[in-house]
Amino acid sequence: MELNLKRPLAFFDLETTGINVAHDRIIEISVLKIHPNGQQEWFTERLNPGIPINPQASAVHGITEEDIKDCPSFREIGKNLAKFLEGCDLAGYNAIRFDIPLLAEEFLREGIEFDFRKRKYIDVQIIFHKKEQRTLSAAYNFYCNRELSNAHSAKADTEATYEILKAQLDRYDDLENDIDKLSGFSYHSRFADLAGRIIYNSKGQEIFNFGKHKGELVEKVLKNEPSYFAWMMEGDFPEYTKKVLTEIKLRAFTGG
Repeated sequence: MELNLKRPLAFFDLETTGINVAHDRIIEISVLKIHPNGQQEWFTERLNPGIPINPQASAVHGITEEDIKDCPSFREIGKNLAKFLEGCDLAGYNAIRFDIPLLAEEFLREGIEFDFRKRKYIDVQIIFHKKEQRTLSAAYNFYCNRELSNAHSAKADTEATYEILKAQLDRYDDLENDIDKLSGFSYHSRFADLAGRIIYNSKGQEIFNFGKHKGELVEKVLKNEPSYFAWMMEGDFPEYTKKVLTEIKLRAFTGG
């Protein structure tokens, strides 16, 4: 089933130096932009992250520091990437918990404006796990009846994710071919900060989703325990989480 799109949908996958959203960097990105008329565009780059690649990460994706030593940095390609993604909703496999937060960190680190709140997010992994409970390679085999060759290259994984979503729409009659509905189905909870440290409750209020204040209103915690804000701002949290936390604090202070 072809996708029912009102605006472009960008499938993307990252290969990275590791799995820490706050500190690791992108070493390969591949984006497949699907336009409403079905036209396809690709953006694929290998990058020099400027930091060492964790050997465990290299063992998965096979990219070494020698492979990317002469590649451009994210700073060099970031503005072109942001332009390529402008006006797109975003889709990926495990994208909501990893790829999207890590990409947001890279944009913030380089001061590149990109408003993630204007996007709808579709996570093929979450749809898959809610329906079948499998991995990406198994998902590709299950839905598309094909083996995923060259797994853990960003381009192969990105294209497979696109094919899986179309096959999911063919398989499940209750899965609507509508970006808003697919985006809603792609969440276990509604994230306020991309990484899931802060989520929305049923009333649309921000609450903490971790630690001793899990389930409590962020504004209330910041008011009653000001030191918690300082602890998070100085801690090992993604920059986007700190950005959202600061916005909530300023909103409470100004009454906005």
